Amino acid sequence: MTKTKYIKLILILGSLTALGPFSIDMYLPGFAGIAKDLNTSVANVSMTLSSYFIGISAGQLLYGPLLDRFGRKKPLFIGLLGYILASLGCVFVTDIDTFIGLRFIQAVGSCAATVASVSMVRDLFPVKDIPKVFSLLMLVVGLSPMLAPTIGGYVTEDYGWHTVFFILMCIGIVILLAAQIGLPNTYKPDISISLKPRPIISNFIKIVKEPQFYTYAFTGSVAFSGLFTYVAASPILFMDIFKVDAKTYGWIFAFMSLSFIIASQLNSVLLNRFKSEQMIFGALISQTIISVSFLTLSINNLLGLYETIAMLFLFLACLGISNPNTAGLTMAPFSRNAGSASALMGAIQLGLGALASFSVGVFVKNSILPMVVIMTVSTILALIILIFGKRNIKKTIATSHDEGIALVH
Repeated sequence: MTKTKYIKLILILGSLTALGPFSIDMYLPGFAGIAKDLNTSVANVSMTLSSYFIGISAGQLLYGPLLDRFGRKKPLFIGLLGYILASLGCVFVTDIDTFIGLRFIQAVGSCAATVASVSMVRDLFPVKDIPKVFSLLMLVVGLSPMLAPTIGGYVTEDYGWHTVFFILMCIGIVILLAAQIGLPNTYKPDISISLKPRPIISNFIKIVKEPQFYTYAFTGSVAFSGLFTYVAASPILFMDIFKVDAKTYGWIFAFMSLSFIIASQLNSVLLNRFKSEQMIFGALISQTIISVSFLTLSINNLLGLYETIAMLFLFLACLGISNPNTAGLTMAPFSRNAGSASALMGAIQLGLGALASFSVGVFVKNSILPMVVIMTVSTILALIILIFGKRNIKKTIATSHDEGIALVH
């Protein structure tokens, strides 16, 4: 694979992976405007985040078997088309219930991009290189929460929040064309994979019984729910509690994303010296110390705007290191059914993300404390899952005999 082709693949796969975060982050500065226009509360508007996470979680389980059965590109095309149409619907929405429903449909469409991109990483690159590839994808993905809320803040202030969804529709169209033209057919359709419910469920059960899968999928997902907690709580935290405007909020959110980008690229360097298992354990220990300190400070009312930003910055940096490694080790044992494994991993992560964001909508009103409690509990739980889960792994698979670059033209 030439360097040019490698960079092109990373950019397209990164764009597919970034579509979900962009769809989540870009409209966040408009929460207050949406609440006003739709005659509802900011807490109710945050339920559109929950419906998005539920949709993208459920959609993962739908697309996994479809990607393995029909190849990667056809289900991807259909999903992106659904995303584009739902985004157009959001431009003209007039009530909160319809908005929540359209966000669900938009999520089901966008998760085709997420599952396909992770599956294609497993198709295209040797297993031992997957954590590094995921770190590069994190660089592309990391730009979306930097750009999206900042752009969203300016668009919302100058043109209104409806325009945000018109822009998302245009982004969907560009990504659809790039994927169809620029990506190879990385996987031949496997007609032996059934789409009947019983075989699909038994296939998922077979995957989840693999100790390496359930240990790292649940460790990574429970830890990563801290990010969903932060994303869901951030409009309430910064705009309601700390009283910053939409543009300033966008810049704060962009600054936070730097921690994720810097950490994921630091991860690429550290992988030359340490194993993925060591990186995950070190990141989780650090995250536990940070979250407990964060909780102690918030209980004692010692957190202003800048202290809160500093603690969140450190917390997110730990996730930037652990996430590529948990994703890589979760996917490593699978080649034939990588689509289903990717889908199940994503469904677990986003299902827990939906639960975290729903908790934010219920508990986070006028205090930072509920957000920090959720983040601390999820971090400690992830560390416990890792410690006990590793006991059931006989030998960690970090590379495999059937690795290689699958390019089918």
